[in-house]
Amino acid sequence: MKTRILLFIIITALLTLNCSKQNTQTSASNNPSIDQKVETILSQMTLQEKAGQMTQVDRSAIQNIEDIKNYYLGSLLSGGGSAPNDNSPAGWADMYDNFQSEALKTRLKIPLIYGIDAIHGNNNVKGAVIFPHNIGMGCTWDPALVKKAAQVTAEEVAGTGINWTFSPCIAVARDIRWGRTYESFGETPEIQQMMAQAEVEGYQGTDLAASGSILACAKHFLGDGGTTGGIDQGNTQCDEATLRAIHLPGYISAIKSGVGSIMVSYSSWNGLKMSTNKYLLTDVLKNELGFKGFLVSDWGALYQLPGDFKTQIASAVNAGIDMVMVPTDYKGFISALISDVNSGAISMDRINNAVKRILTIKMEMGLFEHPFSNRSFTAQVGSSSHREIARECVRESLVLLRNDNNILPLKKNLSKIFVAGKNADDIGNQCGGWTISWQGSSGNTTTGTTILQAIKNAVSSSTQVTYSEDGNGASGSDAAVVVIGEIPYAEGKGDRTDLSISNEDYQTLLNVKKANIPTVVILISGRPMILDKILNLSDAIIAAWLPGTEGEGISDVIFGDYKPTGKLTHSWPRSMSQVPINYGDQNYDPLFPFKFGLTY
Repeated sequence: MKTRILLFIIITALLTLNCSKQNTQTSASNNPSIDQKVETILSQMTLQEKAGQMTQVDRSAIQNIEDIKNYYLGSLLSGGGSAPNDNSPAGWADMYDNFQSEALKTRLKIPLIYGIDAIHGNNNVKGAVIFPHNIGMGCTWDPALVKKAAQVTAEEVAGTGINWTFSPCIAVARDIRWGRTYESFGETPEIQQMMAQAEVEGYQGTDLAASGSILACAKHFLGDGGTTGGIDQGNTQCDEATLRAIHLPGYISAIKSGVGSIMVSYSSWNGLKMSTNKYLLTDVLKNELGFKGFLVSDWGALYQLPGDFKTQIASAVNAGIDMVMVPTDYKGFISALISDVNSGAISMDRINNAVKRILTIKMEMGLFEHPFSNRSFTAQVGSSSHREIARECVRESLVLLRNDNNILPLKKNLSKIFVAGKNADDIGNQCGGWTISWQGSSGNTTTGTTILQAIKNAVSSSTQVTYSEDGNGASGSDAAVVVIGEIPYAEGKGDRTDLSISNEDYQTLLNVKKANIPTVVILISGRPMILDKILNLSDAIIAAWLPGTEGEGISDVIFGDYKPTGKLTHSWPRSMSQVPINYGDQNYDPLFPFKFGLTY
């Protein structure tokens, strides 16, 4: 492991030099036209207007829409599930344009930038295409496909008026007990480097001002996936060499690709909250790596810092945070920020630097020229062409873990196929967390094709497909497909100390095995799970992760229209006693190793 860390340090150093060189060549601050325009606006701004630009508020917290104008707010967001009453693409675009109209009534007419967690498609909007979560996308090992998915997401976000996604998440998830494991592409720096570049380029395109491009936001800087025990918002304990070798390379790739914003993590490094770590935020990220965009805090992260509110604000802003996701008490935040400047706790130079970074990105995005929704993309949200790309992502993300006696692929003309399991006919379970709502939910939450429906669509007209959630009734069938695993969760609530297959799922498989027929298990989950209870009850096992709305990507592989090509980006443990387990560990002996994956 020490040899691998030393190698990563050398590679990181080389990438850092290249990153700084390239960023110097391409950053907006070296564009004389944009730089001059920003300086002109900045010179006219009052402290109140500057404080407003540094403030980000959730749409649901706006007490009066005129507050956008009166407090010179620079940014709004929709947290998970914070949707307009009309949760349709047109409803979102109408809402956004209404908010933007208010911002343009200000003296300097500085437009809003609006952020959303579009992390696997435009996942807050009903009817939008939902892609596999990052853990599945990582298993494709296909950056070109990841870029294509990000391009589709960018168009579907743009079609709702929104112009900024809090993605990609390039956390290196080192402990699968962490509830955000599925937001990570995998357990190594290697996969983050590949996919960070692909997603940033997919979202932002070659020109941030181009139609259909949106601003990307790499997150969560730094070390959020390495916390002790996999505890969300916890403490990453390691020396600087290890932090740089494991957790920094993805950010170097993102900066090299021109990422315009980076979100700071809730987590700590060796006990110091990242939001107050000036060394990492300013000295390393902005100065050493040459990041020219702006830093945004996570939701209410200020409140986790020591001291009173004004002290919390000063600590974060002085450390290098440029925009604060307040996200509710914007009046109190603006007042306290101004008080900090007047008292000398925050210098005017730091305020000007933060606001310049924000305005530069807004200029780069073309928001001053084109502040309103581009309705040409609205009708494309959830389109069949977009769903076809998501279907491709699903089938490439599947990892075949077991295929005894070559039971797969199944024949489409079998007489009778039995389907079972709580995740077989549930689009909400199939999509996971961060889908329509923050934590996600079971049930018919959005438009899509369940795995059961996909199987019915795929088989011959003479094949009978039957279904029982609990696995009873399989007798007389030629084969069974049992879809089990996790139900939706997101950060915090997804942290687990036991990743065993549930008793409910185990009983479902026992019921199916009474029929003594070949059994295929499709595992829907946001991370590897402990399979010891079901290994002897299954002839084939596919890790399908959290595939999203396009269940036919799974039937494509089950029935052999496409061979499985996915390879693990997480080591699969034999038992919880092996967790955490990562490629390169001493005495490495997982059930399925990193990059494992069978094919036909």
